[in-house]
Amino acid sequence: MALKYNLSKVYAISDNDPEFVKEILTLFVTEVPDDLEQVKEGIKKKDHKHAYSFAHKIKPSLDLLGLNVAFEEILQIEAWTKTEGKKKDIKETFKSVKNQVKEAIKEIKKDFNM
Repeated sequence: MALKYNLSKVYAISDNDPEFVKEILTLFVTEVPDDLEQVKEGIKKKDHKHAYSFAHKIKPSLDLLGLNVAFEEILQIEAWTKTEGKKKDIKETFKSVKNQVKEAIKEIKKDFNM
């Protein structure tokens, strides 16, 4: 349990309220994959503003769930959007974030019977 994510921050802000924790996790599981698709679209179309806005939206969730590497990589994606870099420069970073989120979601669903 919790090898891919860490709920210590979630429990800290929720005063250990299991209902609140489950709400946070449900939002993460349902919204972050769609937001990641939007980041991907922005990268693909070289729409840096679009990619930035969704990367920025995802960032607090990654931090809250203790996905530290993915959090650092989403910061790299944000920086890439600001410099309007080339697609090939950010593709692997995006792929890494997406894989980490996918693994965390798989584990969350298993751990919380979602």
